[in-house]
Amino acid sequence: MSRIAVDVVLLPDEAMTARAIKINAELVKRFGTKIELNKENCLPHISLAMGCIEEGNITAIGKVLEKIATETSLPDLKVVGVRTSGNSKGEKVSVYEVEKTKQLQSLHEMVCDKLSAVFSSDVTEDMICGGEEVAESTLLWIKNYREKVSFENFFPHITIGYGQIENHALPASFAASELALCHLGNHCTCRKVLVSIKLEGM
Repeated sequence: MSRIAVDVVLLPDEAMTARAIKINAELVKRFGTKIELNKENCLPHISLAMGCIEEGNITAIGKVLEKIATETSLPDLKVVGVRTSGNSKGEKVSVYEVEKTKQLQSLHEMVCDKLSAVFSSDVTEDMICGGEEVAESTLLWIKNYREKVSFENFFPHITIGYGQIENHALPASFAASELALCHLGNHCTCRKVLVSIKLEGM
């Protein structure tokens, strides 16, 4: 079995997904096509845990995520701002900053802890979905995820795209519709859903 880079994510509800895709399309027109969000193979998402796995562990990871979903109560989420920061090349990337509630923080920590035995950070280009040249920032983000942006450093967000959003009204609260395991593409995009657990009723 080969090794792949993956992301455990929350997928937002249909309205929030559509909104993120619409704003991303505006950025693509102005700043280029590095990230083109859509509903098929570049999904808006909130990352909970990122790393590298053996493909043979996908089924077992799915069972862990199913159990986590049954033990988790997650109220509606809220966008509290837009943050624009630079990557390793100094390129601007805009994200919706999501309120870090106790429930969301707890879910993040539970996912990281439960999957620590099967996740590693030794990422290489061939583990990335898509077959294109992989940006250095992609590999650095995956390699450093647990050390630099997990636990007390967890920063829940939905990446909107490259460039800077200006004069943009914030969306209302939204629900997380699915807990999913996704194969990561370039720029840490969610290219292929490997496991999905519906969260209606949580």
